[in-house]
Amino acid sequence: MSQHYACITFDFDAMSGLVARGLTTPTPVSRGEFGAVALPRILELLQRYGIKASFFIPGVVIGTYPRECEQILAAGHEIGHHGWTHVPPANLTPEQEEDGLVRGIDIIRKLTGDAPRGYRSPSWDLSTSTVELLLRHGFLYESSMMGNDHEPYRVRQGDVVSVDEPMQFGKSTPLIELPISWTLDDFPHFEYLRVGQSLAPGLQNASGVLENWVNDFEYMRRTCDWGILTYTCHPYVIGRGHRMIMLEKLLNSLQEKNAQFITLEQAARLYDERSPFIPA
Repeated sequence: MSQHYACITFDFDAMSGLVARGLTTPTPVSRGEFGAVALPRILELLQRYGIKASFFIPGVVIGTYPRECEQILAAGHEIGHHGWTHVPPANLTPEQEEDGLVRGIDIIRKLTGDAPRGYRSPSWDLSTSTVELLLRHGFLYESSMMGNDHEPYRVRQGDVVSVDEPMQFGKSTPLIELPISWTLDDFPHFEYLRVGQSLAPGLQNASGVLENWVNDFEYMRRTCDWGILTYTCHPYVIGRGHRMIMLEKLLNSLQEKNAQFITLEQAARLYDERSPFIPA
């Protein structure tokens, strides 16, 4: 029997992603504040459809919006690790990265009573130390890489990457990758962002994005009997009125295609049962 899963995930960054880019003046901060305004809309929509989602939250955001994070937890959603700040691990020293990882684990444990089982890197940019740190601190899965579309896989450790030599792949680890894609992320489609000489135009029509997102699920249905597709949204992005309508249309369309909605932790455990790790 075919089984096709959809994971609806949210990065509740608030202003942390903008602050990490040096945007600390009132307007970008207020832009991030809208995430807290949008969150109740999102939670109500998920409740109406009976969907449990995965929320990845930086530690500084848990500290800034404790009440909102408690609401996420009370609604039965998964809370995953998204760094202490939103600075990408690739921009940190190994010591800074581990310190932030530990601080994030501690504040999530204080919020939920348990250590997080999943990790998503800020800006989806892992460092060469990240996998070792996630294994050391007992994570089941991570969701920041793009080596597949709807098939989880085991994260490798020890890759050797050279500009002028063939790639040397490292060994697989127990850590499960639940792959993502910029194409299934709301931010690059919708957010206008100007930093220095860089411009992300965003502001695309939601109907075209919806069509792409639905068709990715349809392609999974047509080409495999078992798969997991992960969508990534940000409350301050998807929470705008016309995009909330798009999100509801997405949930409707996926239901019509017999999607089974699960959290990323549930997805990782399903994959682990289906493909147990065998050490090399």
